[in-house]
Amino acid sequence: MTSDVPEQEPATTEAGAGTPGAGDLAVGRTAALVGVSVKTLHHWDAIGLARPGGRTWAGHRVYSGDDIARIHRVLVYKELGFPLAEIGRILDDPDVDAHDHLRRQRSQLVERIARLQRMVHSVDRMMAASKPGMRLTPEEQVEIFGADWQPAWVEEAEDRWGESAQWAQYAERAAAMTPEDWKESASATEALNADLAAAKRAGVAPGSAAANALAERHRAMISAHFDCTPAMHVCIGRMYIDEPGYAEHYDALAPGLTVWLRDVILANAGARGVDPESARWE
Repeated sequence: MTSDVPEQEPATTEAGAGTPGAGDLAVGRTAALVGVSVKTLHHWDAIGLARPGGRTWAGHRVYSGDDIARIHRVLVYKELGFPLAEIGRILDDPDVDAHDHLRRQRSQLVERIARLQRMVHSVDRMMAASKPGMRLTPEEQVEIFGADWQPAWVEEAEDRWGESAQWAQYAERAAAMTPEDWKESASATEALNADLAAAKRAGVAPGSAAANALAERHRAMISAHFDCTPAMHVCIGRMYIDEPGYAEHYDALAPGLTVWLRDVILANAGARGVDPESARWE
């Protein structure tokens, strides 16, 4: 932004105007300093809100330190939402000095900051409530799913599958679940895992009626979150073998459970007309 006057303009004044001091600034430099437009300063001058204390011999406005301090007070009150006419009345109140203005502005700014912080917290809660996926706090997740549960797993899953149709289904269903719903789901999963481990220890053979029933319970558990076809179930069974985290989880329930569960899932899919060798995620 350019100044209204040359940098070395003579500091002489017209009759009736204040005499510019060495530190006074022309309107362009003042506007740049306080962060408003020259047009704004002209308007505030015209309505008597923030008038320059001096003029050059050519009639150009120059602002003193006190003038600039008043502009800053105008800006603070304006930021607080006061209309210009009311700001003028406040600043021109003869019973309020500069220190009182600062104290009043500080009080109002502190109040506004507190109000904005409350708004931020409210927005944060709304964002958390509307975020797709699990709507439990990390503390609630650990309480429901056990001490070994890692809340970061949800974000990792979203990073991995977040663009899929199945994740969209999961997100929609999870968003409608209450903490009680999650507790019931966790309890059902725990019971299924116990039955799977017991069947493995008892030597239940993959492909048997008992094993197929367990496979269907396992597929139904997954389908509570997204529609899981027998072919997709086969892909999940393979993933249990390929990814150490899943294998560690199931083998901790019963040695060899991961491979046995994979075989049970594949045999059940075969009984339902799906070729386990060519099954795809569909």
